[in-house]
Amino acid sequence: MTLKKITTEAVANKRVLLKVDYNIPTKTDRHNKVVTDDTRLRVTIPTLEFLIKNKAKIILTSHFGRPSGQIVEALRMDPIAKQLEKILGKKIQKINVPAGPEAETAVAQLQPGEILMLENSRFHPGEKKNDLNFAKDLAKLADIYVNDAFSSAHRAHSTVVGITKYLPAYAGFALAEEVEMLTNLTQKPKRPFVAIVGGAKISDKVEAIRNLSKVADVVLVGGGVANNFLKAEGLDVFHSYLEDKPADTKKEHISFVAVAEELIKDTKTEKMMLHGYIPLPKIIYPSDVVAADDMDHPKEKKIIDLSDGTDDERRKTWMYLDIGPKTERLFRDIILEAQTIFWNGPMGVFEQPDFASGTKAIATAIAKSSAQTIIGGGDTISAVHHLGLADRFDYISAAGGAALEFLGGKVLPGLEPLLRK
Repeated sequence: MTLKKITTEAVANKRVLLKVDYNIPTKTDRHNKVVTDDTRLRVTIPTLEFLIKNKAKIILTSHFGRPSGQIVEALRMDPIAKQLEKILGKKIQKINVPAGPEAETAVAQLQPGEILMLENSRFHPGEKKNDLNFAKDLAKLADIYVNDAFSSAHRAHSTVVGITKYLPAYAGFALAEEVEMLTNLTQKPKRPFVAIVGGAKISDKVEAIRNLSKVADVVLVGGGVANNFLKAEGLDVFHSYLEDKPADTKKEHISFVAVAEELIKDTKTEKMMLHGYIPLPKIIYPSDVVAADDMDHPKEKKIIDLSDGTDDERRKTWMYLDIGPKTERLFRDIILEAQTIFWNGPMGVFEQPDFASGTKAIATAIAKSSAQTIIGGGDTISAVHHLGLADRFDYISAAGGAALEFLGGKVLPGLEPLLRK
C-alpha cells in the first residue's frame, strides 16, 4: 500500500484542512474541562510542525465524543485547543462552528503558519452520514486535504471520505507511519510473531483474529474473547460475559462461538514450538481462570482449573474475570521467546484489583521482552499507563477499531482516497 504523503510542494503557502482525531479523555476540574491523556495530540505534532515550517494556513477538524448531530456544550473543542497550545507553544484560534460562512471568514484572516481549530465536526448532523453538502462546505475552506487520523480511517464520514471528492488528498506523517507499521506487522514480521487478543467483545476483533492466525506463529486469547473459544471447546462459561451475536441488529447474524470453533479447527494441525521442543496449538486460550460471584463487589473468588472436570455447584453462578496463574506463566514463557508482539485487549477486568493480575503479567512480560512490541486499543493503553510501562513499548497505537479492521484485511474507506494511483 503506497500512500500519497505530504510534501513541501503540496503544502507550501496553501490552505490545508487537516483531519485529526482529537477525541481524547477529559475530566472536569473546578468547573473546567481538562485533558487527561494527550497522546493523540502529540502524534500529530510532526505533521503540524511541517505545515507551519512550510507556511501553510492550517485548519483543524476533529470530532469529540458523541453529540449526535447536535450542539452539546460539554463537547466543544475548547479544552483540546488549549492543550494543543501548551504542547506546540503556539496560539490556536478556535471558532464555534464546524464549517460555513463564519469559518470561511476566519480562514480568510489566517496568516501563513497560523492554526485554526473548527468546532466539533459531529455537531453537524451530516458528518456521520458522509453528507456531501457538509463536505462541500469544508472544501471551501482549503486548497488541499491532509488526513492524519488513522484511528478514524475506518469511518465513512464527511471529514474522512466525502471531503476527498472535492480536494486533493494526502496522508499526514502519523497516519503514514501507522499504515507502514501495521503493513510490516502482517507482511514481514520478525519471528516468532506472537499476537495477543483480549478485551470483552469478540465482534470487533473476529476478522483480526482470523487474519492474525494466518500470519502469527501463535495467537494468545484472553478476556471475554476467550470465553467464545472455551465455549467452542465444549466448556461451560456459566455467568461469564459471552458475546455470541453482533450488538448491531442491522448486521447479519453470526455465531461467534461457531467462528471460534472454525478457527480452532482450521489451525488444528499448526503448532508453535515452545523452547524449541514443546508443541503448542496455534490459538491458545486459558487453561485456568480467576472466577468470582460478582464483578464489582466479589465476596468470594477462586482459581478454577478448566482441565478439572469436577462439577462444582458454585461455579454455575460465577463469572470468569481474569486468566489464572498457570495461563499467566504459559503466556509469559511464549512472550519472552517472541521477536514480534502485537497486543490488543486486557486479559481480564483489569480496572478491578482482584482481576488485574493477568493484564499486569502480560504487560510486564512484554515490557521485559527484546521483541518489537506494538500495543493498541484504549483499554490496553490505559492499562499500561496505569502500570507505568507505557515507555517500554516500541509503538502504542491509539487507532483501536481502525487497526483491527486493517489487520482483518479490510481496505479502510479513509485510506482509499490517499492511495498513490
